[in-house]
Amino acid sequence: MSSTIDYTSPSTQFFFDLNKNTSFKKDNQNFINELSINQVNTLNNTALLDIFLSADNLVEPHYHQNAAELVYCISGSATISVLNPFTKQFNHYPITPGQVVNIPQGWWHYDAADVDHTHLLAIFNAPTIDTVLGSDLLALTPANVIAHTYCVDEKQWKKSVGPVRPGTFIGPRKNCEAYSSNHPNPTTKHSQPYTAPIYPSYYESYPMQNAHYYRY
Repeated sequence: MSSTIDYTSPSTQFFFDLNKNTSFKKDNQNFINELSINQVNTLNNTALLDIFLSADNLVEPHYHQNAAELVYCISGSATISVLNPFTKQFNHYPITPGQVVNIPQGWWHYDAADVDHTHLLAIFNAPTIDTVLGSDLLALTPANVIAHTYCVDEKQWKKSVGPVRPGTFIGPRKNCEAYSSNHPNPTTKHSQPYTAPIYPSYYESYPMQNAHYYRY
C-alpha cells in the first residue's frame, strides 16, 4: 500500500468534530455539517455531509460534478429523488433507517424529509465535495438567454425566478409567501413521474460525462 501522506508528521490529522463545521444552517432543525480533506488531511477519496432536516424541508435540486454520492438514512424518513439521464425519468426512493440510495456522479437529484428529526449521511468518493445548485443556475443564468433559448417571455421569467436566492441549499426558505398549507408537498406526494422526450442525436452528441461544468 503506497501513500503520499506522512503519517509521522505532527500536522497529520486523524480526528475531527463534525459538529464544528456547519457548512449551511437554515435553523436548528435544518442544517448541514461537512467533512472533507480540508478538515482531516489523511482522508483519501472520501468526504461526507451530515444532513439534518425537518418535515417538508429538502436539500434543493443539485448535482455533484466530481463525485458519486451514497445517501444513508440514520433516523427519520426521507425521499431521495434522482433524475436518470438515460431514461429521462425522475425516480423517487423513500428511505428509513438502515436504507441507502446511490446517486451516480453528475446526476441531478434532491433529498426531502418526510418527517421531523430526519438525519441523513451523504458519503462521497472524492476528497472534497463540488456542488452545482439549482438555485444558482436559476438565479445566475441571464434572463435574456433563457427567454431566447426556450422561447419564453423574459419579463415573466424574471418575475418567476426573482424570489430565487442563490445558495438556497435547504428550502423552502423561511416566510416563503408562495408556499401554503394548501400546496401539495412535492417531496412526499408523487404522481406518475414526468417523462421528457428523448432526442438520441442530442444526447449522443453531448453526453453528460463530457459536459462542461462551472465550479461554484
